[in-house]
Amino acid sequence: MPTPIAFDPAIGRQFLKYARLVAGRGYIHNTLGNIVMRVPHPDFAHGLAYTKHAEVSLEEMELENIVITDIPTSGIVWGERMTSVGHNLSREILRLRPDIGATIHVHDDAIIALLGSGADQEFKVLSLDPPFVLAKPVHFVPAHVDVEADVSSVADFIQNTNSVVLVGHGITTLGRTVSEAYHRLNTLTAEVRRCILAEQLAALKGTRIAYRSQREIEEMYRFAESIIYPTRAENVMHEAAE
Repeated sequence: MPTPIAFDPAIGRQFLKYARLVAGRGYIHNTLGNIVMRVPHPDFAHGLAYTKHAEVSLEEMELENIVITDIPTSGIVWGERMTSVGHNLSREILRLRPDIGATIHVHDDAIIALLGSGADQEFKVLSLDPPFVLAKPVHFVPAHVDVEADVSSVADFIQNTNSVVLVGHGITTLGRTVSEAYHRLNTLTAEVRRCILAEQLAALKGTRIAYRSQREIEEMYRFAESIIYPTRAENVMHEAAE
């Protein structure tokens, strides 16, 4: 007999908690932007996805605005309202990355403004924490590529990143949990704001910005797991290098 599909209130409350946190950070301006959380189910190999339906924002939503969908298809298995087109990208990420349990998609002002200014499409780093928290390089999707409407190219890059920047659109961060996806979102956006401020100050003072080298960044990616989730705090990088 198939296992009935039922709404889990605990998952719903967790979803609502992070919807409020994301909105409180100023990431949400309208109905666009969403969270997706994977929940295992014995009858669905990829699990099921809890998400917000279309036509309501994360800051406005309540528990009744959550729907549950299949992951390989867009089929709604609990609830009635349809999801936005952006759910296609999150479903494809969850399908291709069984290690990922949640995604968060927002339209961040700083990232859209920076890339819209003509800045290089690369992730520059000033501080120590972004490579450790993000764990993998940021991937930039060109503005002319719509990976929400057509997810066919996602398989080409998604294994090598936990943060996807859709140029001229927004960002999607991935995490094993919704907490990890949220931390990665905040880390990425904070570093972009730092870089913008550093560029402004350097232009005023005529100084050179002390960006981390690519070699340093790649070295930090290697130690991400042991730094963020260490078995003990002492000598983490020293022991990981041995």
